[in-house]
Amino acid sequence: MDQNSSHRLKRRGLKVLHLVGLFLAMLIICLPGLWIVLSSLRPTVEIMAKPPVWIPQDVSLDAYRAMFGGAGQGGIPVWEYFRNSLIISVTSTAIALIIGMAGGYAFARYKFKGKSGIFLGFMLTRAVPGIALSLPLFMIFARVGIIDTHFAMILIYVALNVPFTIWLIDGFFRQVPKDLAEAAQIDGCTRWQAFWQVEFPLAGPGIASAGIFAFLTSWNEYALASQITRSVNSKTLPVGLLDYTSEFTIDWRGMCALAVVMIIPALTLTFIIQKHLVSGLTFGAVKG
Repeated sequence: MDQNSSHRLKRRGLKVLHLVGLFLAMLIICLPGLWIVLSSLRPTVEIMAKPPVWIPQDVSLDAYRAMFGGAGQGGIPVWEYFRNSLIISVTSTAIALIIGMAGGYAFARYKFKGKSGIFLGFMLTRAVPGIALSLPLFMIFARVGIIDTHFAMILIYVALNVPFTIWLIDGFFRQVPKDLAEAAQIDGCTRWQAFWQVEFPLAGPGIASAGIFAFLTSWNEYALASQITRSVNSKTLPVGLLDYTSEFTIDWRGMCALAVVMIIPALTLTFIIQKHLVSGLTFGAVKG
């Protein structure tokens, strides 16, 4: 009994340590986001205070009222930047997913000449940092005449996201047994129907993960957007953050408020798709 009691106490102690470790890890991860939210509600004096003021003494929504009450703080067109980010991110994500599903399915299901080399070439493009492409892309787009357009940014983000979406979706399609689609075809489905009704739902978690990654990459990207966009017609929210800076001052509260606005769509999308991310794949459903 003594040994059993000590064993139970040890297990409980390890469980408590595990939970405390998880709590501390989540606290460290969430603290920057919480600090941004609090900074958007407090005056600049508290933001710049040393030592830091952890609990706001004077909370107000002035930064949000200024942001959405017309042109925005200092004439910043927040609504236009939000619209640009939404158009560019949603469109580039949809195109990247379509190409990624087609490419991932082709690599997972078919054999063709140079398959390994082409796949490796796609993956190697991910090793090139985006900022290294900014100058050549700017020169090419300037010659073509698409600088400062939605089309240019969509083209860039599709090119950035396609390699990862192909790699991720390819891995999920490889885990879906081919026999499932073959069984569906025997039962009367066409090849296209077998894909949409059998293989696509089973690969849903991978496609959802690829979609979230592609959207967040496009939504948060700054380096390339700052080089290619110039006017209100194409500037995205990350680039719009610079509008809160001037030669001698920085509106930290306004920047934090805009950062909170940027976080909300990403959190909303993740919350909507989370059930697809945590759902398990069904295997072994082949007829005997």
